[in-house]
Amino acid sequence: MRSDMRQRQDSDTSATVAFVDIAGFSAIADVYGDGAALDVLEVFEGMVRDALSGYEPPIKWIGDEAMLSFSEPDTAIQVLGTLLHACRKEPRLPLTRTGLNHGPVVRREGDLFGSTVNIAARIAALAMPGQLLATRSIAEAAIARGIVVRNLGMVALRSVADEVPLYEIELAPSADPAWIDPICKMHAPYSAYRRAAPQGPWFCSPQCEEAYRRSPQTYQLTR
Repeated sequence: MRSDMRQRQDSDTSATVAFVDIAGFSAIADVYGDGAALDVLEVFEGMVRDALSGYEPPIKWIGDEAMLSFSEPDTAIQVLGTLLHACRKEPRLPLTRTGLNHGPVVRREGDLFGSTVNIAARIAALAMPGQLLATRSIAEAAIARGIVVRNLGMVALRSVADEVPLYEIELAPSADPAWIDPICKMHAPYSAYRRAAPQGPWFCSPQCEEAYRRSPQTYQLTR
């Protein structure tokens, strides 16, 4: 028992943990079919691989969500800046949601465990389409690079006892809620629409519009 505990303590390190997912993935599968959703996922997986070239591969994939690990916040900011910019420019991808946290982790058989990981996952689940949320040490690294950071104050996270100070970090152009498809979470090519006053939700296709008309209460509009 003492030997096991000693080995487990030896595996304790610090890491910056990130979760990045495709905001509209489930709706794409529902409206366009599993094949279309798989195509989107393969595009996203390829972009993640490209952004991580020279760094550690993803810790794991959980459906459409990538769990990533970096040695420090500054490295995470650098890599995710590349990835999220590329994702926003890719017309085949909906908006992404990202959550980051830095702290002690336990490494076991190629995976990471601990409260740092749990908080990062809860933060990602809280993020809106196109948003990156992070804790203080990540925000400080972003500020040092001259990146726009917004203090969101203390936020309660599910299954976390204490409130956590959260920050929104603008690693990619901010998403305009008026131009986010409520179904698949695609963002309009805003430069082409900026002179138009939005009249209700914007839809990327007739299929998404029809899905919304059938069941508007199913789809939560972004703020």
